[in-house]
Amino acid sequence: MVSDLRVCFIGESFVAGVGDRKCLGWAGRLAARAVAAGQPLTYYNLGIRRENSTELRARWEAECTPRLPAGADCRLVISTGVNDSRYENGRPRVDPGDSVDNLAAILRRARENGWTTMVVAPPPNVDEDHNDRLLDLDARFTALCDSAGVLYLRAHQPLRDNRIWMREVAAVDGYHPDAPGYDEFAALLAPHWLLWLIDPDSGLAMVR
Repeated sequence: MVSDLRVCFIGESFVAGVGDRKCLGWAGRLAARAVAAGQPLTYYNLGIRRENSTELRARWEAECTPRLPAGADCRLVISTGVNDSRYENGRPRVDPGDSVDNLAAILRRARENGWTTMVVAPPPNVDEDHNDRLLDLDARFTALCDSAGVLYLRAHQPLRDNRIWMREVAAVDGYHPDAPGYDEFAALLAPHWLLWLIDPDSGLAMVR
């Protein structure tokens, strides 16, 4: 009997796949890889462009609850932080400490609801000052997920070193790639994603 596996992807524009002419983003590509590998699932993309983690914290549970019913194998994939660390009016939109608190609150509620969770690092862009702030947030998120026993995929630096990702980001708007960039993002995450779907307790191996 095929299990009722349901996965909600929550976060910002990269989750939604902004810039991708195939309209898949990395989340849609991961879902397609799972089905191709023989793992059927119901996939919900709940990404919102320009959303920060404070806004995500306020809305995510109400949107996920009807999609993750009791009796199903319920999973949650989170990616946030790029909008938090963008400067507006001379300061980040969300203080880094508040970003960590927001993610911690989401992880706590997901655990209370019995939803298995994975977190994906915020990806890089063409603004190196912004990337440095993202690296700081990446380290904070790593520590949080380690303490919470949640799989955290450290995709930021590998993508920063990825020629295709950075080329695509520069060609679109400085932040979002077209399809080849999202192909690279998904390929980086895919081995860990597929293992997590099969055995969520398989360990906390991270993309480094």
